Amino acid sequence: MPPLFKHPNFVHFWIGQIASSFAFQMLSVGIGWQMYDLTNSPMALGLVGLCQFLPQLLLTLVVGHVADRYNRRLICVCTRFTMAMTVGILAYGNITDSISANMIYLCAALLGTARAFEMPANQAILPNLIPNELLSRAVSAIASAREISVIAGPALGGLIYLIGPTTLYLSSMSCFLVSCVIMFFLHYNFTVKTKSPISMEHLFGGLRFIRGNKVILGSVSLDMFAVLLGGATALLPIVAKDILHTEAWGLGLLRCSPAVGALLMSIYLARRPLTHSVGKIMFAAVAVFGVATILFGLSENLILSMIALVLLGSSDMISVVIRSTLVQLETPDDMRGRVSAANSVFIGSSNQLGEFESGVTAAWFGVVPAIIVGGVGTIAVVGLWMYLFPNLLKRDTLEQ
Repeated sequence: MPPLFKHPNFVHFWIGQIASSFAFQMLSVGIGWQMYDLTNSPMALGLVGLCQFLPQLLLTLVVGHVADRYNRRLICVCTRFTMAMTVGILAYGNITDSISANMIYLCAALLGTARAFEMPANQAILPNLIPNELLSRAVSAIASAREISVIAGPALGGLIYLIGPTTLYLSSMSCFLVSCVIMFFLHYNFTVKTKSPISMEHLFGGLRFIRGNKVILGSVSLDMFAVLLGGATALLPIVAKDILHTEAWGLGLLRCSPAVGALLMSIYLARRPLTHSVGKIMFAAVAVFGVATILFGLSENLILSMIALVLLGSSDMISVVIRSTLVQLETPDDMRGRVSAANSVFIGSSNQLGEFESGVTAAWFGVVPAIIVGGVGTIAVVGLWMYLFPNLLKRDTLEQ
């Protein structure tokens, strides 16, 4: 048994993550399909995503403060129970035939609010469960569980949806409740810290800490700009139809390819964690991300495009594991909630803005030039960041 899985607390946490992630992935399929059935509007689908993202953006300072002030295990339990009850509302709406677009919008906003409080607490609790030297393995193992759910969750949700949306929502609610129970019985020693008065200085502490720590600022911003510029996956439907001339099954293969690459890399990193030259490796991984984006833009063959996306997903996973581990190890425990909240917004914003950037450049210059420009931009950012953040480039080990 790997050393990581000899820690019962981590095993419980890991299983809880799998249950919660599967619940959310299945739920995303159900909400998307049902909203489109009700409205037949692509704009409505975009508004669902917006309803989930806005609470995370607006509550950044508050959720980070809560994660640093109160018991993180109980925050996870309460938020996952809230998500379960919210999904129960959707199930009730289908049972009573009262489901509507407005009900879905409301539930999406509730889910977004619960996830806004859950994410920083969930990230900040991990270093309290295992020794620091195993944190990189733990981040990789958690990423493996997430990528498995990204690949299998939507497919499972689609199959269950064939039985009916009520069955899907009840299945998702059950997974959230299982995760909630697992987190409730997690052994986590929470120490009540001195509670200083709430102030703007305290609320902005996470952002101020990131700005002052060049290693964290460099890793977070490098990852953010790479995702922002290299958002080729947002254009997959157009690429599949107009360039690769494939059907819906081809689009499905393209969509799962980055997750497959990320899963394989996360499994490898969980077994063989990075021990030296982590700064150089991170910059190299982001550069490979840019090269893979360019290759994807130039490809006119489905297999080659899939290979490029697998390479893209695996290189991105290297960057994610290094960034996540550095953020947790460099941050004092009493600030991890606020720093994790700020980090989540950076990454979430880059995902949303990256899709917007890809759509705008594709409209201006065409799909292929937009993808290639994004890849070239990513490589340019790597070169610039190597100059701006020499401490990150010279970083040898994750923990020091």
